[in-house]
Amino acid sequence: MDYTANLQKLFALRFFSSLIPAYVIERLFWEERGMTIQMVVYTEIIYALTIVLLEIPTGIIADKWGRKRMLVLSALLACCEFLILLYATEFWHFVLVVLLAGVSHSASSGSENALLYDSLMLQGKASSFEKQLGRLNACNFVSAILAALCGSLLASKFGLELNYWISLGSALIALAISLLLIEPAAEDSAFVEEAIPFKTYIAMSLRFFRTNPSVSLVMLSAMVTGAAMGYIEEFWQLYVSRLGIPVVYFGVLSAAIMLLQLPGNLMAHALIRMFSYRTLIFFIMAILAVGFTYVSISKDFVGLTAMLIICLFSGVMEPIASGYLHHRTTSSMRATIDSFQSLGENLVHTLAGLGFGYFASKYDVFGGYGFIALICYAFLVWFIGASRKIE
Repeated sequence: MDYTANLQKLFALRFFSSLIPAYVIERLFWEERGMTIQMVVYTEIIYALTIVLLEIPTGIIADKWGRKRMLVLSALLACCEFLILLYATEFWHFVLVVLLAGVSHSASSGSENALLYDSLMLQGKASSFEKQLGRLNACNFVSAILAALCGSLLASKFGLELNYWISLGSALIALAISLLLIEPAAEDSAFVEEAIPFKTYIAMSLRFFRTNPSVSLVMLSAMVTGAAMGYIEEFWQLYVSRLGIPVVYFGVLSAAIMLLQLPGNLMAHALIRMFSYRTLIFFIMAILAVGFTYVSISKDFVGLTAMLIICLFSGVMEPIASGYLHHRTTSSMRATIDSFQSLGENLVHTLAGLGFGYFASKYDVFGGYGFIALICYAFLVWFIGASRKIE
């Protein structure tokens, strides 16, 4: 069977899943509906805890019963999220939304990368995984940039709610595309393996990380980077609002945040041939630590510039970390192992959220970013001593 079409469908799925203009005004929309920064942080923690509880079980289900089914479930829940948000007025409505979002994320996080890698492997192109994942992420950003540019203009002219109706339509198209994906069949694979009993998946996964300390360290680096970036993606709107920037420019800023992550994603496969993993990760973490410091203390356009520089260098991390992982695991546990990265990232995100919410409540969003800078510095110091384990 020709699995080339899977790659094309994954690109289309990413495009429409990211064509969500609601995201550019999401925090303003939530604030308009009565949500404070601390309430938003609470929902972020609930979202992260949902993923912590479900990430590994959904990864196991994806490995045992099919990655396509989990991607369809993820797309279906995304449709439900936007439908509820259109009528959300109470805190518990938003809690329900983030619960659905957590399940949706858990269902897709390990499944998509596993489906991509196995589809490439069946074509003899597994070595191009980082390159294709970078392009897939680039497609994601391009779509989100288009949504952001359109979303800010629509919000300034027609109000915030219209963007949510458009986002619901895009989510429905993504659902239709997910139904067209082809599940890589075990009998077509050159690496057929005996099915692993459900109860042994977690034990085998933990054993894999214990016997591969370099993988654990690279994954932890990606977790910290992803968690830190999450607070840019979630709260940049409030940050620039405090700088007095009108909402009509939010689309341009959102586009810039995503556009700057493109080069790293597209060049990651080339950079790992030019530099060691240790050098790349050290450099990225140093940029994050210094950058978040400026974001926190420079309550002006210098801080905004630092935020954009963070975005520029952070784009390298996901492709190199995911490639490092997938090249060292097997198909029978690929989605499960990949899910551990998302699980860890959301654990870090949850712990960081407690500090971010506390300092943001006392010193506004600037204080929250100061706490993220401290986390990055702490990890960087630890990484210098531990990184000898990286192959």
